[in-house]
Amino acid sequence: MNSKKLCMLALLGAALLPNIASGEIKRTPVAPTRIVWMSDTTGEYIKNPEILMNDFKGQVSVADNNCTVLRSNGGHQAAVLLDFGKELHGGIKISSGMRNSSRPLRLRVRLGESVSEAMSDVAPYHNPNNATNEHAMRDFDIQVPWLGSLECGNSGFRFVRIDLLDKDVDYLLRNVQAISVMIDDPEIGSFKCSDERLNKIWETGAYTVKLNMQDYLWDGIKRDRLVWLGDLHPEVMTVSNVWGKHDVVRRTLDFAKADTPLPGWMNGFSSYSMWWLLIHRDYYLHHGDMAYLKDNRDYILGLVKQLDECVDANGEEQMTGVRFLDWPTSEMPDVIHDGLQSLTYMTLDAARQIAGWLDDKEMDAVASKCMERMDKFNIKRTDASQAVSLCLLSGLSKDRQKDCGKLLDNGINSFSPFYGYYAVEALAENGHIDKAMDMISDYWGAMIDLGGTTFWEDLNYPDTKNAARIDEIVPDGKYDIHSQGGAYCYVGLRLSMCHGWGAGPTPWLQRHVLGVKPVEPGCKTIEVKPNLGNLAFAEGTVPTPYGPVSVKARKDESGKTVVSVKAPKGVKVNK
Repeated sequence: MNSKKLCMLALLGAALLPNIASGEIKRTPVAPTRIVWMSDTTGEYIKNPEILMNDFKGQVSVADNNCTVLRSNGGHQAAVLLDFGKELHGGIKISSGMRNSSRPLRLRVRLGESVSEAMSDVAPYHNPNNATNEHAMRDFDIQVPWLGSLECGNSGFRFVRIDLLDKDVDYLLRNVQAISVMIDDPEIGSFKCSDERLNKIWETGAYTVKLNMQDYLWDGIKRDRLVWLGDLHPEVMTVSNVWGKHDVVRRTLDFAKADTPLPGWMNGFSSYSMWWLLIHRDYYLHHGDMAYLKDNRDYILGLVKQLDECVDANGEEQMTGVRFLDWPTSEMPDVIHDGLQSLTYMTLDAARQIAGWLDDKEMDAVASKCMERMDKFNIKRTDASQAVSLCLLSGLSKDRQKDCGKLLDNGINSFSPFYGYYAVEALAENGHIDKAMDMISDYWGAMIDLGGTTFWEDLNYPDTKNAARIDEIVPDGKYDIHSQGGAYCYVGLRLSMCHGWGAGPTPWLQRHVLGVKPVEPGCKTIEVKPNLGNLAFAEGTVPTPYGPVSVKARKDESGKTVVSVKAPKGVKVNK
């Protein structure tokens, strides 16, 4: 299937079920941190802009004359661009002061994840270099009341541009607040080490997923506000390592199952149904919810039988539906084939684990016999990082160090925020902790260097060399990484700059640097084997059903790693 058809499928997605209140969503007003740009700096059309930075209690008053004045006359329309300091999910609240006329006035509001997006015009999908109103309204006209407040918008954004549309009027703008809408649950997991850059990356990954934990676990808060099952795996790993067991995960997995009766493939992709099963394996390892696993047994068994039917007598996968790993490989059929071969094997192995926990002989037999056929098939061995990573993680690699060498040779120029997670996971599992940490620092750190406060849907690393920051007007001669970058369905400003699949380094740092891995379901037994690499120390916590496990690892004067572990009652620690 060509990239155009894949893009259209990604646009269609699946209709969300009605909202399910979690009791955990909190609304918080957020003040702007700075004025990025104004259409006028002479004071003729915008007066007292500094008032927008003043403290505001959220309530307009007849006695309050402290307002910014936006004036339009002749050919000039007043406009201002505000920065709220970090990516947010929610809308904005515009408060108006008392003017001579009580009639409503018209404003244009533009929300942006970057300065370039907030300064852009909306465009239809056939002009994808510009921003859109596809999944969330980020460019719209409103009417504001006299001496009152109006809330509008629901999207992902950091920047807001407001234009006065009415002619020959003075508008008294008392205040603009962002209204943040996200969970209020405390972070149980934590990570800190001697490298502040890695600390920031851990925090950014956690914050990225936190913004996407809405009524369901979304992929993006501007685009896509949808449930994409492959993309969900890095997010669920992040949730388990930061918040522990959370209702949003079950709601999302249950939605996907209800939305996709077998023999359908989730989101139309066979690989995404496989990721759904892999998520269930990892979810049970972390949380040990046997009742939930039993609830899903019939669907899991049906899916395993469906996978078995898609593996021929020679052990070669012949998956139906859309054949897909990630967007950068979407037009590389050999890479997709190698990747699906490994991903199928990984999924069947996870099914055997689940069968063991359920004492399900039928599930075990189907998965085991299929794996026996697959053991006899030799993968073509493309060198693309996505396929090589899955081959290593599945155990199908015939030369693990040679394959790791391919990942190292390809480097971060071949990365995507989604499958880059599995590349560093494969490297760590094969003893290349330092190299993997360097890749995380360079690749994910580059988004932070460019002003990102969340991780993005895509980053082509070579584009960073002459790129402007996303929190500034692009200077002459600099590359606009938001409006000029991207590919496939995320061309230009359609790119999501808060995408949950980019959060992989957060659970990676806890799993491989702190070295905390569940061994027995429900974390009844865990492994704690820190890998400091070139770090002087690392410490943090990982949630378990019994309470958090605390780990501290430091190098002494001789270079030996000294480890301290505090585990709650009920958790056995293997060192």
